[in-house]
Amino acid sequence: MRIAIMQPYLFPYIGYFQLINAVDTFVIYDNIEYTKKGWINRNRILSNTEAAYITLPLKKHSDFALIQEIQLADNHEKKMIKILNKIEDSYRKAPYFTKVFPILKTILLNKELNLFKYLRFSLGAILSYLEIDTKIIVSSQIDIDHNLKAQEKVLTICEKLQAKIYINPIGGLNLYSKKDFSDKIIELSFLQSDEIVYNQFVDDFISSLSIIDVMMFNSKYKIKKYLNNYTLK
Repeated sequence: MRIAIMQPYLFPYIGYFQLINAVDTFVIYDNIEYTKKGWINRNRILSNTEAAYITLPLKKHSDFALIQEIQLADNHEKKMIKILNKIEDSYRKAPYFTKVFPILKTILLNKELNLFKYLRFSLGAILSYLEIDTKIIVSSQIDIDHNLKAQEKVLTICEKLQAKIYINPIGGLNLYSKKDFSDKIIELSFLQSDEIVYNQFVDDFISSLSIIDVMMFNSKYKIKKYLNNYTLK
């Protein structure tokens, strides 16, 4: 069985979905520390020919809070409407706007206040649209010692789920040892996305934007092809 493990992100880039599509089981972390200034509650879209951030507003929380402990801000509904308006203004002339915008509206106006559950709902909606049926498991539901860190925790999850192959994004190349995985009879591979370029509203393509941008400018058929545009190392 092939597995991958990642923390949740707001409308992540297509490489995240390539990873999910490449495995049989995808573990999503809910019981690790929230990372400030990361991509958990923000991402970038194309706005006025430039990359612009959209960000979920959060309540104040401890610097050591777990993702599952964080709540959306009390006034988040107004912020969500602003985000929706920004997306609509940015993409209303995109070829797949009428198909994609209702999905985003359902996600962003979701009444869930817990950040992790909100992101889990969002991920599920996008996976459903893209027809990706990979099994999703929440990390806290796995019976292991959750005080473990880094590679040791990943290896323990792999063993618990009886994984034969663990796939990680290429950014983790220096974080994991192929020998350590091999000693546990687990093959370690790294996914490197190929360059993906499509027609936007700009002459110079802006890469690494949210999956929102990919969905707005590409048919589901085309996105399915993109999902396989990667190399395993």
